[in-house]
Amino acid sequence: MKILHTSDWHIGRQFHNVSLLEDQAHVLDQLVDIARQQAVDVVLIAGDVYDRSVPPANAVTLLDHVLNRLCKELALPVIMISGNHDSPERLGFGAKQLGEAGLYIVGPLTNELAPIVLKDEHGDIAFYGIPYVEPATVRDRYDVEVNGHEEALGFLSEKIQADIEAKAYHRSVVISHCFLDGADDCESERPLSVGGADKVSPGVFAPFNYVALGHLHAPQYKGGEHIRYSGSILKYSFSEEHHKKSVTVVDMDATGSCEIEKIPLLPIRDMRCIEGELESILELGVSDPHADDYLLVRLLDTHAILDPMGKLRAVYPNVLHLEKPGLMDARGVVEPSSERLKKGELSMFTDFFSQVRGEDLDDAQRGVITEIIDAIHSGREHN
Repeated sequence: MKILHTSDWHIGRQFHNVSLLEDQAHVLDQLVDIARQQAVDVVLIAGDVYDRSVPPANAVTLLDHVLNRLCKELALPVIMISGNHDSPERLGFGAKQLGEAGLYIVGPLTNELAPIVLKDEHGDIAFYGIPYVEPATVRDRYDVEVNGHEEALGFLSEKIQADIEAKAYHRSVVISHCFLDGADDCESERPLSVGGADKVSPGVFAPFNYVALGHLHAPQYKGGEHIRYSGSILKYSFSEEHHKKSVTVVDMDATGSCEIEKIPLLPIRDMRCIEGELESILELGVSDPHADDYLLVRLLDTHAILDPMGKLRAVYPNVLHLEKPGLMDARGVVEPSSERLKKGELSMFTDFFSQVRGEDLDDAQRGVITEIIDAIHSGREHN
């Protein structure tokens, strides 16, 4: 059986107040094409389908369009679970009826972890979806004492293993949304808890033939190549600049062994960082074939610049964030204090100049500034 493993679509995401819906539609079209070209048998979405629990209407419309293409046009079963960004109840609305059309949604955690069973020429494969859950949810649902995500997912894993043994399934796939201990995270992922209590040992998932994970945005595996994150479909922060976004195609044989291939997704606009002095960046932008990319710009100029963002956007229209490390002295910014404010204008400007330029005023500069301050105080115009 060929399985297309995806996750972290985050439909409806905005980045620096810019909607990424067009970018998402572009890569989701590619995802549908990959499903067709690879002749996959099932599509998995391992959580964070939407970016927030109450998604905007245009995000719902896009998801409806993509699922219609997969389920109706390609006649593919789709299994998706809720992630920590989703509302389980909203995502799971109509799940029983939709299952009859090949769309299997695992929204809220239920009392029974029943599998979706699909068949290939070698027999049954049991797909178990574990939506994102807090440990308290597992305690309340099953009346069991678990503390932390590790114990909660360990308990659910044992229940799945018991079900597999009772029903004599020879091949199994688990879909989960969690944070594996030792995996690489980035800025765009919402923390599941504080202090490391959200971390789960990869050993929790070792007994299954394949584990399709969501939550972390970089494609990676931990504890074995079959315990894997597909990663997000787009870059969702500048910390993901060097990620290679992809979907994962898993070819499972009769024994449950898996051949795994990552197929790249190509965005309309990349997300990257550039740095340098303003003039060199503007010169580069005139001939940059990827000038429409989403950019973080770090200006290395050590002098003040009038409207740098306006100048940059004239050649790079999608500059989203601007940093000016060149204006920051290595010693850092000295916070103003009441004692500093008592020193007078000349002393304050001297401190400011020293922080920005990393050097002290010379005698000629000090003389000019003194004249300007005297002119202001005397009320006459300085020439």
